Amino acid sequence: MLTAFLISTGTVALAEIGDKTQLLSLVLAARYRKPWPIILGVLIATLVNHTLASAFGAWLGTRLTPELMRWALAISFIGMSLWMLIPDKFDSQKQYNAGKFGIFGITLIAFFIAEIGDKTQLATIALAARFQDFWGVVIGTTLGMMIANVPAILLGERFAHRLPQRLVHAVAAGIFAVLGVMALLNF
Repeated sequence: MLTAFLISTGTVALAEIGDKTQLLSLVLAARYRKPWPIILGVLIATLVNHTLASAFGAWLGTRLTPELMRWALAISFIGMSLWMLIPDKFDSQKQYNAGKFGIFGITLIAFFIAEIGDKTQLATIALAARFQDFWGVVIGTTLGMMIANVPAILLGERFAHRLPQRLVHAVAAGIFAVLGVMALLNF
């Protein structure tokens, strides 16, 4: 369980840097300036999303041979490496009105929708399929998401402008490429 947990945590924390959901967290924090309902909304949305993704990945893992699983994991890491080189864009000028849902509700809904089909969701599916450790992957990927997003929420808009995004994306892409090659070589 520890291996699945640690790899899941690191993979998602790394993949989330500069991702549209991290940018969404920054925008919501800058807009509402109330971090705790935003953090709770991100946590719940991530738990639900990654639980569903991990369940699908675990099911998929029972259908694939170990050799095919190794190739799928390698290809997913290499694909993620390439995807990291294309930074996500998010409309920071858009106004977000919490309305009847409140800050927690708007964060929960927006974050859950933004995470559908996102690279971290796809990584969760691949990790669950590979490790067949449902809770290790769910808890690890959720922790990874929170590691990347809580500082962005707490530091708000100031955080976004201080990081050299190109460099961060290049380093993350390199790490994913190495992980992909390691999976291909069966390390």
